[in-house]
Amino acid sequence: MSYIRLNKHYVHLPYLFLGIAEAMLLMLSAWLALSVIASTNQPEFQAELTNPYWPPLVVFSLVLSCCTLSMGVYLAMVREGFRSMVLRTVVSFFFLGSLSLYLLELLLPQDFLPKGFIFWAVILSSLMVVLARVIFMLVVDTAKLKRRVVIYGAGSRAKKLLEDLSPEIDVLGVDVVGCIPNANENIKVDERTVLPLPNDWLDFVKRSQISEIVVSPDERRRVQGDAAFPLNDFLDCKLAGVPSCDALSFCERELGKIDITLLQPSWMLYSDGFKYSKRRLMAKRFFDLILASAFFTVLWPFMLLTAIAVKLESPGPILYHQVRVGLSGRHFRIYKFRSMRQDAEKNGAVWAQKNDARVTKVGAFIRNTRLDELPQLYNVLAGSMSFVGPRPERPEFVTDLSQQIPFYDTRHKVKPGLMGWAQLKYPYGASVEDAKNKLQYDLYYTKNHSFLMDMLIMIQTVEIILLGKGVH
Repeated sequence: MSYIRLNKHYVHLPYLFLGIAEAMLLMLSAWLALSVIASTNQPEFQAELTNPYWPPLVVFSLVLSCCTLSMGVYLAMVREGFRSMVLRTVVSFFFLGSLSLYLLELLLPQDFLPKGFIFWAVILSSLMVVLARVIFMLVVDTAKLKRRVVIYGAGSRAKKLLEDLSPEIDVLGVDVVGCIPNANENIKVDERTVLPLPNDWLDFVKRSQISEIVVSPDERRRVQGDAAFPLNDFLDCKLAGVPSCDALSFCERELGKIDITLLQPSWMLYSDGFKYSKRRLMAKRFFDLILASAFFTVLWPFMLLTAIAVKLESPGPILYHQVRVGLSGRHFRIYKFRSMRQDAEKNGAVWAQKNDARVTKVGAFIRNTRLDELPQLYNVLAGSMSFVGPRPERPEFVTDLSQQIPFYDTRHKVKPGLMGWAQLKYPYGASVEDAKNKLQYDLYYTKNHSFLMDMLIMIQTVEIILLGKGVH
């Protein structure tokens, strides 16, 4: 098993172990930084070196670990290589990390983070972490860390599963060995991926070092009632430590989405998930209020400058409001700084497009920097939105999408948010097909959302903002 489930969210163990190792290196870097300060004739820190003062070491490690996640360093290390990893590390440590630590220095008690500590700690941690990642890339064969899986099925469902896995296969914790068709199935996958039906499944999984069997045949209900379905063989494999799972659960775990083409109402009712408690909802609301108030206190100067820029560039109101669909299908008004011409929707509601001609020059800038979204802090304070959740859609589109996409209304079982899982995993949606793909991630969040997942989404959204991803 190369993954672990933390509070309903799946985390791949190689990334978890690397993150833990780096967190320890960051604490070591912080301790060495105190050594540098003490060596410059500051004997008051000698006691902290003999008996380490843990709070600043832990805070330093936590902040830089969050900055690493926010810039997507681990995925870039696998997908984009050494240069991208170094560039993202520099940005996450020297820009985000240093800025966050200096802000904390202003808020925390005096001498909690000693003068000079941040500078030396960031320098040392950058060198040590980059070196550790280089060694990891040179020594560790990531392909050998992957679990080897075989797909039972070679029809349309298996083909769809392979197509979904293909774009992410480099960063996933699995390696698909091939597809084994059943006797009643038309082969739709690439012939090169087809494996012969084993005479002895247990011997096959042992010889091929298979870690898991993904059951994804076409016409599954009919086949399972048929003698052709190798139920006893799969039970023997399970007893030997090689489990089986259905394609829907496999897709949820590995891709962080729920494939609606495979989704059945019974699965939603009986699966683990779609559970909420009053304590969770109260904690989420309290967290939203605290965070929205803090953001408003820090960002109001930027909101004021944005309002002035919008007013000076083009005639019309500063704020733009739309009716959106929220929790349980209730309508509410969402507020943004106006980024389009005043007559942008004189012919009715339309999908936003890339390089939309209706967007003003100031509007393009505030969209790229997400400044246009800041008035939605009011929606969070008012309780119609949360910080994290599915993005709210317009009623005109919801009516149409609910008729074309199954289970679309399920996304309204949780409060909409400023940022969401779908925004991290899928680019900006501007069509029914895009809405269908984004729904799969919204359903995953609706089923599995937790405080840990909310924090992860907020941290990783920093990369989206800094790199301007998904902006139309």
